[in-house]
Amino acid sequence: MRPIRVALFPCAYNEVDGVANTMRHFESFARRQQLPLLNVHGGFDSYHRHDGCIEQVEFERRWPKFSLDAKHDFDMNFWRYLTCAEDAVRKFRADLVHITGPSDVGQLGALVAHRLGIPLAASWHTNVHEYAERRALPLLSFLPASAKRGLGRQIQASSLYLSSRFYKIAQVLFAPNQELISKLETFTGKPCHMMSRGVDQQLFHPCRRTRRDHQFVIGYVGRLTNEKNIQFLVELESALLAEGCSNFRLSIVGQGAEEVWLRTHLRHAEFAGVLQGERLAAAYANFDAFAFPSRTDTFGNVVLEALASGVPTVVTNGGGPKYIVQHGSSGFIANNDKEFVEYVATLLKDPGLRAAMSRVARQRALASSWDQVFTHVYEVYESAVMQPAAADSLIPVRARA
Repeated sequence: MRPIRVALFPCAYNEVDGVANTMRHFESFARRQQLPLLNVHGGFDSYHRHDGCIEQVEFERRWPKFSLDAKHDFDMNFWRYLTCAEDAVRKFRADLVHITGPSDVGQLGALVAHRLGIPLAASWHTNVHEYAERRALPLLSFLPASAKRGLGRQIQASSLYLSSRFYKIAQVLFAPNQELISKLETFTGKPCHMMSRGVDQQLFHPCRRTRRDHQFVIGYVGRLTNEKNIQFLVELESALLAEGCSNFRLSIVGQGAEEVWLRTHLRHAEFAGVLQGERLAAAYANFDAFAFPSRTDTFGNVVLEALASGVPTVVTNGGGPKYIVQHGSSGFIANNDKEFVEYVATLLKDPGLRAAMSRVARQRALASSWDQVFTHVYEVYESAVMQPAAADSLIPVRARA
């Protein structure tokens, strides 16, 4: 009897975003459970390392490449590593390959699985179709508004079609919310399973709060990019000021292409840049409310981290965050921009409500653990990925919770 040997090809690993964070926790789970894992990813260097049951292979992204965002590149010739990647997977004796999207790394992993005849699992982490539309719209500013909207919808529809075609090559699929699970099953005709997210409940904790002043701090953590609807923070600030709210400031953690624009247009904001570890946890704990205006996130790891820190959260009714927040208990789900402003203003004006929501938010986060998430993933590997013909020679060991 031996555990399933997984070759993981994550779209991001060293970067600062939700996919990279999830994949690092995936690797940590495998290490704790002594599950053999080969992690093949792109990055800023090239190395091959062994650390107990974990094997890491990083391939440097080089020219010709283009930037997707700060420190997020797409290497158009990542295929140069095909032989090396295939050799690594073969020598590792992988039982299955798991990819996380149609990135340069994901495409490489899919091809390796095909060439070696290894079952392929694919998890959906990024709404690339919505990203494509949002990033294209600024380039179409010369068009009339109606034509711009129409072309934007066509771009989104085409991107969704192509993405779903890519995911169709996998034997089993994962997605982080029920809405996406249903979409993938419809588009691919294949079963899709839940791959939620967890949170480090000890790192992200209300006890890390150090502020003693009475100013209301509205926090945001994430990439400062168009698809995050980050420019709405300017509208939020203006609307709060128009309502006579003045004793507040925005605390923005992250980096991205919209940072310069935000610095120019926000009057009551501080920018902390990229924070990690205890510094990030302290930043969360010192927020009074968390504002996350994105409509494209598939889950929203940062929302769960805010809740774990005891911070009431306001999110939109688009994307995955609406499945995390309990409306009226741990935060609010806004149906439109007007409601979003009203909910933030409510938290600003009602300390009692804020304190009650803080307690519920923490309790909500305590129900989400990474071990639960990845134990379920390995159970799916057993039941859905491993072929019956292979079961006689391979008896997977279920990950221990």
